Amino acid sequence: MTRPTFGGYLRAAVFFLLVWQLGAWAAGETILPGPALTMSALGKAAGTKIYWMHVAVSTFRILASIAAAFVTAVPVGLALGASRRAYAFSAPFIYLIHPIPKIVFLPLILLAFGLGDLSKIFLIGLIVFFQLLITTRDAARQITTEMRYSMKSLGAGRWDFFWHVVWPVSLPGIFTSLRVGAGTAVAVLFFVESIGTQYGLGLYILNAWGMADGPTMFVGIVSLSALGVLIYELFDILEKRFCGWKDL
Repeated sequence: MTRPTFGGYLRAAVFFLLVWQLGAWAAGETILPGPALTMSALGKAAGTKIYWMHVAVSTFRILASIAAAFVTAVPVGLALGASRRAYAFSAPFIYLIHPIPKIVFLPLILLAFGLGDLSKIFLIGLIVFFQLLITTRDAARQITTEMRYSMKSLGAGRWDFFWHVVWPVSLPGIFTSLRVGAGTAVAVLFFVESIGTQYGLGLYILNAWGMADGPTMFVGIVSLSALGVLIYELFDILEKRFCGWKDL
């Protein structure tokens, strides 16, 4: 995927801030705090330890859930995509399980793992797992018979075939799924942090909403959004680093 230029980012940021400010003027800053009021509140919050505790806990939960989904889903997806028999056997099961909204299992997950970080990481990881699994599997299926025969004719073994063909072919799709999964993880994080937790940006937003503190609530929204953007950009940079051959 082609990264936007700095000028493109700047135009998008200016447009977003303009729409935000116009919305604040139209609705009133008691309902929709404007950018200046929100940034002022963010500056004050950034000077407190409690704010950074919320940020740190949310960051840990998102990164841990994505990492857990990656190390479990990617190997399975590559195996299913690289083998016609494995794909044919697993496809009906994935077809039936994937559409089920995993969020409905939250009560069972809380009973099994408690109210701590493990239950939240497990649920987010479970949702991201299926996104990664299907994308990785479908990316690995792009390998043609000609590729297989070409590698065999060169004397390549199974590991050589995986490392030099299956992995590079699948990697761009994996990074695409990771970027999509990052957005999903942030969205689900807001929900799970509303239950049984002392820290987290989701709780930070809900507490501010309960106190009708609009600026603080938007500080949480901006912070959670920024976290999602940073993780998205991280995967974009990693893709450019490890998939540079796409631009050749």
